[in-house]
Amino acid sequence: MTDAYIYDAIRTPRGKGRKDGSLHEVTSARLSAGVLNALKERNNLEGHAVEDVIWGNVTQVKEQGGCLARTAVLASDLDERIPGLAINRFCASGMEAVNLAANQVKGGAGEAYIAGGVEMMGRVPMGSDGAAIAVDPSIAMETYFVPQGISADIIATEYGFSRDDADLLAAASQKRAKAAWDDNRFAKSIVPVRDQNGIEILAHDEYMRPETDMQSLGGLKAAFKDMGEVMPGFDKVALMKYPHLERINHIHTAGNSSGIVDGAAGVLIASKEWGDRMGLKPRARIKATAKIGTDPTIMLTGPVPVTEHIMKQSGMNVSDIDLFEVNEAFSSVVLRFMQAFDVDHSKVNVNGGSIAMGHPLGATGAIIIGTLLDEMERADKETGLATLCIASGMGAATIIERV
Repeated sequence: MTDAYIYDAIRTPRGKGRKDGSLHEVTSARLSAGVLNALKERNNLEGHAVEDVIWGNVTQVKEQGGCLARTAVLASDLDERIPGLAINRFCASGMEAVNLAANQVKGGAGEAYIAGGVEMMGRVPMGSDGAAIAVDPSIAMETYFVPQGISADIIATEYGFSRDDADLLAAASQKRAKAAWDDNRFAKSIVPVRDQNGIEILAHDEYMRPETDMQSLGGLKAAFKDMGEVMPGFDKVALMKYPHLERINHIHTAGNSSGIVDGAAGVLIASKEWGDRMGLKPRARIKATAKIGTDPTIMLTGPVPVTEHIMKQSGMNVSDIDLFEVNEAFSSVVLRFMQAFDVDHSKVNVNGGSIAMGHPLGATGAIIIGTLLDEMERADKETGLATLCIASGMGAATIIERV
């Protein structure tokens, strides 16, 4: 099989996902087109240079509906002969786009792809697509459906994580993100967003709260306690599934959960032969990809079994990995990953994560792959693993190695 390589990985800054966020005036298609244009310009992609654009986005309704990938191509400066494929694997959509593109290259179905994703959470609210698993009672009852925040609290209860544990991880995420920006660690990948007049409207992740400390975090209300204990009482559903738990310990707050933001990211993936013809140098090889289904109620434990799966299929051990990016959907997700594999926090999300900078659902998987690659180059590390938990109980992972 042909090896698949990463030639470039970029992202927009993440804007607050609300009406006063800096990116609120930008549509999903236009933000995506800006990323595609940047990849085109940075890599001199003239004509029908890539086989396809594979683009993840989660809430596929309204302006994010239809085939957003194709709309983004047509809104960009890419050749109109390049098609587009919109995909949805919830929070791993951006990663799945990258993995699918890599496996297409490996299998000989085209030499080059652009993959990534977008989510404008301030314009197209999460959940506005009315997912059947949440709104169809016959399915929700069979799967013991609870919202993700409840699932995160179930993980904390099942595996013994306290509110202080969660807040310590959140405070570290904020501190690390600030240090990364202060040290210009994202400079290679950030593409500032400009309006239709070419005026820069955002060049920095604006969700960050670098002043965050344990005291300020400790003053926040548990975000999912009422929906768990009062109305609609999801704790009772969870306890029917997990009767060994006496109660659900609600530790997650707005401060130790991922932020709602707008953002997009793109990755250029191709074979070595294509890169040679284009005069481009690969940055990393995509060594392995994996996905897996997990318990749909606790839902967010996927990074553990998918990492076990990808290690087995690649013949590697966790000890072979130099750096990890584990999406900070909620603190307990990362805490469980580190607990399961006895991985020190010094190797995980070293430049902060979604708690500090936000989680634009369809883009995050591509973002963390790019962040991982940038840090591997900066720190002179060889091998990295990126992974995410996924709604409805799934996990996805990608291993990359520098070349």
